[in-house]
Amino acid sequence: MKKVTYSRHANTKIKIRERSAFNAWGSLDPTGMTRRVVEYGTRQRIYSQGDPATTVLYIQRGSVRLSVINEHGKEAIVAVLGPGNYFGEGGIAGQSFRTRTATAMTPATLLVIERNEMIRLLHTEHEFSDRFISHILLRNIRIEEDLIDQLFNSTEKRLARALLLLTRYNRQDEPVKKLPKVSQEVLAEMIGATRSRVNFFMKKFTKNGFIGYDGGLHINPSLLNIVLQK
Repeated sequence: MKKVTYSRHANTKIKIRERSAFNAWGSLDPTGMTRRVVEYGTRQRIYSQGDPATTVLYIQRGSVRLSVINEHGKEAIVAVLGPGNYFGEGGIAGQSFRTRTATAMTPATLLVIERNEMIRLLHTEHEFSDRFISHILLRNIRIEEDLIDQLFNSTEKRLARALLLLTRYNRQDEPVKKLPKVSQEVLAEMIGATRSRVNFFMKKFTKNGFIGYDGGLHINPSLLNIVLQK
């Protein structure tokens, strides 16, 4: 029988379910270990910059935003992650405190692994370790691509790429056909532009049939043409 407990975070009740298997990791099922599945609501804070870095998290469902806040209180979005992504792994590399703030952009289901358990897994479960290292390397490549995009591409191309990445168009699993509501302010922060510029190009994309609105934001794969154009 699954054990259900509750924890409070930011004055909000969070449902926590004990799990007996890593269903999110396919056929992998490490033994002798307790996992927690935690459910967060939209805009709910998962952890804050400066919190102790004691866990690694894996997204089973939903979207998570990672951001950094400077000493003047200005926030910058550094990543938007979806199902199949890990985050908060800095603790296993020696970080004592979180360097980013994680917030659920949509209702999210997260697998939570304690830092020491994650380290043990990486040492003893070689198949899992290979997958995790591959994931981290691919994410580093994505970060480099984001930096190149920011430095060399126009606002229009950066916005098109950000929308396509949110749909996971380059993933092997089924891409997202309809995005949850993402504000133009968030998109502007993601690509380093103003809201007015994002609004201008969103209207342009709609007029050209690249995107549409019907109970959510629909992205036409042909939007890739904007990214590829010279």
